Amino acid sequence: MSDRFELFLTCPKGLEGLLIEEAVGLGLEEAREHTSAVRGMASMETAYRLCLWSRLANRVLLVLKRFPMKDAEDLYHGVLDIDWQDHMLADGTLAVEFSGHGSGIDNTHFGALKVKDAIVDKLRTPQGDRPSIDKLNPDLRIHLRLDRGEAILSLDLSGHSLHQRGYRLQQGAAPLKENLAAAILIRSGWPRIAAEGGALADPMCGVGTFLVEAGMIAADMAPNLRREQWGFTAWLGHVPALWKKLHEEAVERAAAGLAKPPLWIRGYEADPRLIQPGRNNVERAGLSEWIKIYQGEVATFEPRPDQNQKGLVICNPPYGERLGDEASLLYLYQNLGERLRQACLNWEAAVFTGAPDLGKRMGIRSHKQYSFWNGALPCKLLLIKVLPDQFVTGERRTPEQRQAEREQAAYDQTPDEPQERKFNKNGNPIKPTPAPAPVIEQPRLSEGGQMFANRLQKNLKAMSKWVKREGIDCYRVYDADMPEYAMAIDLYHDWVHVQEYAAPKSIDPEKASARMFDALAAIPQALNVDKSRVVVKRRERQSGTKQYERQAAQGKFNEVSEGGVKLLVNLTDYLDTGLFLDHRPMRMRIQKEAAGKRFLNLFCYTATASVHAAKGGARSTTSVDLSKTYLDWARRNLSLNGFSDKNRLEQGDVMAWLESSRDEYDLIFIDPPTFSNSKRMEGIFDVQRDQVQLIDLAMARLATGGVLYFSNNFRKFQLEENLTERYAVEEISAQTIDPDFARNTKIHRAWKITAR
Repeated sequence: MSDRFELFLTCPKGLEGLLIEEAVGLGLEEAREHTSAVRGMASMETAYRLCLWSRLANRVLLVLKRFPMKDAEDLYHGVLDIDWQDHMLADGTLAVEFSGHGSGIDNTHFGALKVKDAIVDKLRTPQGDRPSIDKLNPDLRIHLRLDRGEAILSLDLSGHSLHQRGYRLQQGAAPLKENLAAAILIRSGWPRIAAEGGALADPMCGVGTFLVEAGMIAADMAPNLRREQWGFTAWLGHVPALWKKLHEEAVERAAAGLAKPPLWIRGYEADPRLIQPGRNNVERAGLSEWIKIYQGEVATFEPRPDQNQKGLVICNPPYGERLGDEASLLYLYQNLGERLRQACLNWEAAVFTGAPDLGKRMGIRSHKQYSFWNGALPCKLLLIKVLPDQFVTGERRTPEQRQAEREQAAYDQTPDEPQERKFNKNGNPIKPTPAPAPVIEQPRLSEGGQMFANRLQKNLKAMSKWVKREGIDCYRVYDADMPEYAMAIDLYHDWVHVQEYAAPKSIDPEKASARMFDALAAIPQALNVDKSRVVVKRRERQSGTKQYERQAAQGKFNEVSEGGVKLLVNLTDYLDTGLFLDHRPMRMRIQKEAAGKRFLNLFCYTATASVHAAKGGARSTTSVDLSKTYLDWARRNLSLNGFSDKNRLEQGDVMAWLESSRDEYDLIFIDPPTFSNSKRMEGIFDVQRDQVQLIDLAMARLATGGVLYFSNNFRKFQLEENLTERYAVEEISAQTIDPDFARNTKIHRAWKITAR
């Protein structure tokens, strides 16, 4: 076998440039960069060293043969031509991986099968011995890459991917792979900072991947020092003595590194469930003396062991894939920026983010940005020097102004001089005017953010008298008043519910995103609410029952009040909250008219109208809906107000239920969906098409002298003329719009229908 081999080192997309630098430093020659790979020539010693020391590669592939192939037969004979007896025993185990397509092979499974057949046929003995397949822990892992008609057949020296260091047996919900974390650290300058004795802090450390990788770099530990099983362990070409020598050298280097005074490496994690798994990972890596993990929020973490210590703050904030995450992420980034400015002056910072626009909200300029991929997600690494001239929040001050402030602060800290007591004309002492309370400076808003905040405050002031007079606890304060800020904002007591309308395709997505973040920054200040109580959702054109489908699973309900009743809303789990604010006037009308009446609520949703009817003294209420989830919610709304007897909840398809019902009702309310195709109902409901049948069925259940209220929010809805010929129909839409929806009078339409 040759003394020099062709090697392929694979890596995550975006790491190729860093990997080629690392590989050349470890001895790779004639190195060339490929997509997600580096290629070069090396001795066996270098191949082993790459396996042991590469922090960035996924696999080290030793090329056995290159050959042209036009079809599957060429593939089979090209693999068969290798002296496989030099590589594995006839009764050994084998795994084959195949990548690429072409030359008549479009199925990777078929390609891998042809490679396996050739190896097995070559090694089959007269006694019937032959290699078997073991996909988990084979003696030999073979890889064939098909590239533009050329087959590259390789032996995988690494075995399991090199990113699997062995210390991380426990992980969080969305961890970084170890080699990606190492690449981010290297790109962030951690090897330089560590060599200078710098510190490292991760304020969102999860289970400690950044911390462990940083510790191994600082302590000169080979990342795969503790691995026991390699792809070359059972390979017949393996040179154990050479490997032993390199491994022992790495052990000695690690021992020497760990014997040095440990660097200050700290992690902070808000989720208490991740603290012990993180500590366990640190212990398995052998770095317990170097790394400590504490529970703590981003807004409170203190990275500095002392005033003179400098170092690197590094983190991978959440990406915000769940509904309602945008607001909390904005505030997370704002808090991170605030802590950097307050506690990490003269440090360096590295923020790895899947939302670069949020990175701009930290209030510090990044001096460099690098593109990476976390799996299929494009990400940016923002490198920051935490220096005052990089800050973009707060007022810019001249050196003279800063000196004046320091002098004033020094003066303020001197003991107060005795003050001469003053007396009024009656001889009573005049109390000194107390010093004004310190002003807590809010983050500065952008010009657009301030404009948006002004509009919110104007709306809030305009509605304040009405809200106070009517005793309203939840209402809409903004509904796309400014076209460039396309969202609806509702107040639910001391919570804010934001629905972002999807921007038209003609709008630049980056501008739309920037405006959204401007608005989110402005909302807490303008509405005087805690930023943790802002929930954001995106509202797009809905089809079917999508607006009623569960979007998250937090299960948190908030109690609000309206017209003397208490109602439960869920601001996080569904697109809608369980309370249609625009129907407030209709619910109040029902409450006033319900005394002594039998009330029927069709498509009842969470039965808020039924609660109002019960509050108004209804003799009974019946609420019908297809959803068990919403009927359970309705039951809780009724129970919350002490209404349980005489309040029926019926699960079923409304049309079928009406056809089978023989009861009479004095007051009926119908607020149907525009469209429904639930699996639990027969056929499809379309409000425009099915309105006549629905109203006729409901009117058949209406007692003499009774009233039916019909409402819906389908913008293009037209009431069928033949209904007006058979019933007394009065459109009351204008009477069912409160001031908070006055700007959007098409939010719904409503009719009062009685018998002629």
